[in-house]
Amino acid sequence: MSREMLDTCAAALAAAKKAGAKDAKATLAKARFVDIQYRERKPETIKEATTQGLYVEIYVDGRYSAQSTSDLRPAAIEGFIANAVAMTRLLAEDPYRSLPDPRYYQGRSSADLGVFDPAGGALTPEQRHELTRAIEDAALAAGGPKVISVTAGTSDQLYEMATLSTNGFTGETQSTVYSAGGQMTLQDEGDRRPNGYYYVSTRLRRDILDPRTIGQRTAQRARDLLGAKKIPTATLPVIVENQGVGRLLGGLVSAMSGGSIQQKRSFLADQQGRKIASEQLTLIDDPLLLGGLGSAPFDSDGFPARQRTLIERGVLKEFFVDWYYGRKLGWEPTTGRSSNLIIPPGRRSVAEIMKDLGRGIVVTSFLGGNSNSTTGDTSVGILGYLFENGVRTQPIAEMNVADNHLKFWQKLAEVANDPWIYDSWRLPSLVFTDVVVSGV
Repeated sequence: MSREMLDTCAAALAAAKKAGAKDAKATLAKARFVDIQYRERKPETIKEATTQGLYVEIYVDGRYSAQSTSDLRPAAIEGFIANAVAMTRLLAEDPYRSLPDPRYYQGRSSADLGVFDPAGGALTPEQRHELTRAIEDAALAAGGPKVISVTAGTSDQLYEMATLSTNGFTGETQSTVYSAGGQMTLQDEGDRRPNGYYYVSTRLRRDILDPRTIGQRTAQRARDLLGAKKIPTATLPVIVENQGVGRLLGGLVSAMSGGSIQQKRSFLADQQGRKIASEQLTLIDDPLLLGGLGSAPFDSDGFPARQRTLIERGVLKEFFVDWYYGRKLGWEPTTGRSSNLIIPPGRRSVAEIMKDLGRGIVVTSFLGGNSNSTTGDTSVGILGYLFENGVRTQPIAEMNVADNHLKFWQKLAEVANDPWIYDSWRLPSLVFTDVVVSGV
């Protein structure tokens, strides 16, 4: 990482002080990304771009603002900062806005988190196109005669960031992300057109799945939806597939933020120390996970990364509380948002679990729906398949699950052994009992 980035941040802080700011924080971020998509065996989208931006937080006369610019010429930065300070003085006072107490910066890990691929720059345009074509070819070969369309895509990104604050914080990060996947639409009975998709992301290029595997799984997920239909409303065991658990868990996690609690929009506000789920649920936030897509040595406040157990055997232990909302709530800050969310895996596979459940539904994806962070009420449409005695019997669609998070998570009966590792939320499939699934 270039020393020039830190020098630019230092110049921004000097300009802020010169313009009369009490404190300031400057963050310079640079990103280079390449995105390729193929459709009908030819490139549909080719994007390559490099972006950079200076993000500055200003504290002056008890007031606060955050502003950004992409013009990094020294004279332009000085003028931008002077205007930012002048505009901040026009805002209402906020006594809770300040830079964190520097003692919270102590204890940062110096370990290599494995989030930067030094070989990333060796990826050639020809290799990018070859990878994307291979995904599309494999999907088309496995899709069968009912294929309407296939879209295959790959992307890679290099991200660099440097940040300084007037109270002594200094931080730098450098990371890479590689993504690959496909989407397929098939012709079904009547005018139904089921759509299946499969995408993976990793920090290191070598960890991306073989493109033929990605294409084949894209096709399989689409074909699994052929002939899907409603079944009569029933109370059944439901297995939520690992790739879809995040959609369900998001409604619970959103209510754990300090902002939601302070603004009285969280159904978990008074639940700390209480049992909000079955003993099967333990939820860990680990920003130090090697190679994790959410891993970083410090958070947006500059607090050093550390593992936190948010829910332990169903009991709510911690919230996501940043410096600002910690001050407003009068609480000790933790961290403002999730990094790598982990539910520790169980011992059995989904196939093994299905054999013991008799008749039930495996949910492979969700459609629409909503989750109310104030009340905990949630309702989602589901796609998946019905099974009996471990055997898939028919695909299902146009069905709905509605419940309240404080009741629904009490129904968690088992955690499978298949964490999805291609996302920052590393979640295994989850088994719920006595779920009302609305259909015909």
